[in-house]
Amino acid sequence: MEIIILMSVVPDTSVKIKLTADGLPDMKEIPWIINPWDELALTRALELKEDPGNTVNKVTLLHVGPSTHGQVLRKAKATPRDSYETAYHIVAFLQERAFDLVLAGIESSDYNGAAVGGLVAGMLDIPSVSAVTGIQTEGDKLHVVRETDGGRETLRMPLPLLAVVQKGIAKEPRMPSMRGLMMARKKNIHVIEPGAVDSLTEYARFELPPPKPPCHMVDATNPGELLELLENESKVIHLS
Repeated sequence: MEIIILMSVVPDTSVKIKLTADGLPDMKEIPWIINPWDELALTRALELKEDPGNTVNKVTLLHVGPSTHGQVLRKAKATPRDSYETAYHIVAFLQERAFDLVLAGIESSDYNGAAVGGLVAGMLDIPSVSAVTGIQTEGDKLHVVRETDGGRETLRMPLPLLAVVQKGIAKEPRMPSMRGLMMARKKNIHVIEPGAVDSLTEYARFELPPPKPPCHMVDATNPGELLELLENESKVIHLS
């Protein structure tokens, strides 16, 4: 069984993004990392591959983006303009090869679109399961655990399948060892030229959230002042 991980590369989540004068993100000197949700998906895939009780024998990373992201991908083993364009290139690749299971993080930590996994499944016309927090193989089928509003569901799914995974699919992302990083340098990254496709959306401008108002300290013996601030300034309550 082969598992394909849809791997997104995003700005480091600890870095504060600045905007340029024309309202677009300033990407100069931004460190890039593997999308946290995709990193958890990769960790679970490697756990399945290393478990002798499973039938997983190959894990492949699939990324849509500029070739400069290659060094980031090695730690795991011009960016598309929207989710549709990303899904189109992924589907173009997957249609030319056999695969069993595709894992997609629920969203990327930069645009938070949460759309690529569902788009890929729909364009490939294969079953998909969202909100997945557990995966276990059983021959040519999978046991999939997903979160719902009322609890958890355990589903038995046929292959091929696309699973949109979220926090809980793995306890912690696996950190690469120095030996693993050295070996990864010898791995080939197969680069495919993108096909022609028009994006359905375009980001015109971004705006930072307004600064938070100053903090007001209210004396504990003066609840009337607190109520006045909550009603007239914060507008979170209405007193008749």
